[in-house]
Amino acid sequence: MTDLPRIIESLTRPTALYGRDDVLAKPCPVPKRPGLYAWYFREIPPNVPTVGCNQFNGLQLLYVGISPHNAISSQQLQRRVRYHFRGNAEGSTLRLTLGVLLAGRSDFPLRRVGSGTRMTFTHEGERWLDEWMRSNAFVNWVEHDAPWELEAQIFRQLNLPLNIQDNSHHPFAAELSNLRRIAKQSAREGAIAAEGNQRR
Repeated sequence: MTDLPRIIESLTRPTALYGRDDVLAKPCPVPKRPGLYAWYFREIPPNVPTVGCNQFNGLQLLYVGISPHNAISSQQLQRRVRYHFRGNAEGSTLRLTLGVLLAGRSDFPLRRVGSGTRMTFTHEGERWLDEWMRSNAFVNWVEHDAPWELEAQIFRQLNLPLNIQDNSHHPFAAELSNLRRIAKQSAREGAIAAEGNQRR
């Protein structure tokens, strides 16, 4: 596709990267438009291979996402990127992946919460992940009217160890998928976390 080289150039050679405080500020710099977003990291979660990953100012590009995922969805970049920074593992595949990889350090494993159908790292664990992302996770984006048309091609051209869907050719994808499966199974077998009325 003619757009692909421009998109890859924008994601791998960003004019700026934005941290958690930038994205959650008002006004938010992320546009309310469809597009693709790239996540760069200062500290690399344990066991994540980074050989061949794109680097920018000492940071490693490990994950690319799109919003929306299809022509029917009304999702857009601003809502999705903000949610990755302040949401929880139930609604963010990126937070789920980071939390699972960092559980040995955070001591907050994936748990069933609420009625028991949702899985997060609990309020305290999600707060811990908020702070880790504030220090280590940075994002940039590029607008595109149909990002779902480019996702698979981008995964074939970039080394993105934290992506799983449409990224089965990456050697870490199967291991990461298995780690997430084990974390979910452990959460199902464990007790529902008693969070009370705590709020993040």
